[in-house]
Amino acid sequence: MEGPLQTSIHVCHENGQWMSRLPEKLWDIPLYNLALPGSHDTMTYCLDKNSAVSGNESKLVKFLNKCMPCIVHPIIMKWSTTQVLTVTEQLEAGVRYLDFRIAHKANDPSMNLYFVHMVYTTVTVQDILWEVLRWLETHPQEVVILACRNFDGLTKKLHCRLTACIKEIFQCKLCPRNVVPTLRTMWQRGHQLIVSYEEDVQVEEHCELWPAIPYWWGNKTATRALIHYLEHMKRMGRPEKFFVAGINLTENLRYILVHPFGSLKKMTLQSLPCLKIWIKQQYPGPKKECINIIAGDFIENNDFVKDVIELNTKINPPLHCQSKGAGTNSISFSA
Repeated sequence: MEGPLQTSIHVCHENGQWMSRLPEKLWDIPLYNLALPGSHDTMTYCLDKNSAVSGNESKLVKFLNKCMPCIVHPIIMKWSTTQVLTVTEQLEAGVRYLDFRIAHKANDPSMNLYFVHMVYTTVTVQDILWEVLRWLETHPQEVVILACRNFDGLTKKLHCRLTACIKEIFQCKLCPRNVVPTLRTMWQRGHQLIVSYEEDVQVEEHCELWPAIPYWWGNKTATRALIHYLEHMKRMGRPEKFFVAGINLTENLRYILVHPFGSLKKMTLQSLPCLKIWIKQQYPGPKKECINIIAGDFIENNDFVKDVIELNTKINPPLHCQSKGAGTNSISFSA
């Protein structure tokens, strides 16, 4: 276990500043027309083994977990964990889209917010926001997209508290949604963070929040079925701005019963060779079948991040988008 983890963290540091190394010809292209690596369910590396099942889960799951916790809870943990690297390690690995599923624990009298994927995390949202800020401060030319999604148990008061917390922590690093988010513009203005928020009222009230980013979720247990879904979505046409193509497989009860010794990690690792081929065939850009963010599980495996970043080498912007001296910088990719 120790060897692979050390290797993953080594890879992280080598890709930690890939945006700053992009060639100048890409500095004036909106980020929603670049290829950006993302992590699906970013915070599941710190799920609480002693946590209650979240309020959004079915009554059956809650009942089984209550009656047979020694059996059911380990199964939940095996199929809920999608990442093993911390948020800082993911950012160092080159991930630039963070998928934050935010929740308030049922019957919790405090205002603390946590992350959730069937069960709650050990860390609070506020602690992780500060961690992201610390990373941004040491990587001034990197830009991160933070997607706040799937709010579980948040009242209007809690939404207001969360948005106030985001604004207080990140301040001028937040990119307002009326800005065309190119690297050059964001660098000039000191913006480093785009926050999408899956709650329309808050978005309307705060110019620092961007609307929810569409996520292409296949909800498939088989790799070929997932690729078929993604290709179908591409034929339908990409959204105008940010969107995510999720290459994450999703288990269901039948799959778990058929694979009693399985886990989401095993399921994911088996799919990666086929998905790697699909990723390498993609093109970023504004055209109908182009991609933008590609998000996956266990992002440290199979050169996922590197493969997504390298898609940007396929971009050839029009001459009027290139400044004088463009092309003098180049990006180097880490293995």
